[in-house]
Amino acid sequence: MARLIIVRHGNTFDTGDTPTRVGAHTDMPLSTSGTRQAAALATHFRDTGFTAAFCSPLLRTRQTARSILAGRAVAPALLILPFLTEIDYGPDENQTEDAVIARIGAEAINAWDANATPPPGWHVDPAALRAAWTGLLARAAELGSDADILVVTSNGIARFLPDVVNDVPVGLERKLKTGAWGTVVVDRSGARILDWNVRP
Repeated sequence: MARLIIVRHGNTFDTGDTPTRVGAHTDMPLSTSGTRQAAALATHFRDTGFTAAFCSPLLRTRQTARSILAGRAVAPALLILPFLTEIDYGPDENQTEDAVIARIGAEAINAWDANATPPPGWHVDPAALRAAWTGLLARAAELGSDADILVVTSNGIARFLPDVVNDVPVGLERKLKTGAWGTVVVDRSGARILDWNVRP
């Protein structure tokens, strides 16, 4: 079975910073701690011979992916898939979590975390994202049973992947932490998530 390693980019804020909701329209680089997370991912996956590698156009995903692929004698070309770009948080882009909750309420945040239900004002098309994930899984299955595929994306995008696989771990939480990954195996009969939210 082909194996996809679904990675969320590293941190964009460090301890002492005021974190905000960084979406599709904010192209931040990795922070100091995010760079360390990317290096830890590179160390963990140093012996994985990736057949293909994908990320979003955003700098934070490109930096994370390039760190993982760096230093290899043979590495696949890093290809950009626009659907992997973080969602557009609309009026909540670059707002603190307190400000976001004040606008939409904790219940809306809980629905987003539990069911990937977009809060009012956020610009996201769940059906399109699920279809894009389905397409990428089909593409991965065509690469062969021994293919290892790196996919670096953002939290808002990764959370829709569990909806299009055949099996997920019990108690899976959709939110993928910064610098964490999940493993998906796929063949022509379907796909399943083996693990989720793993960190080095």
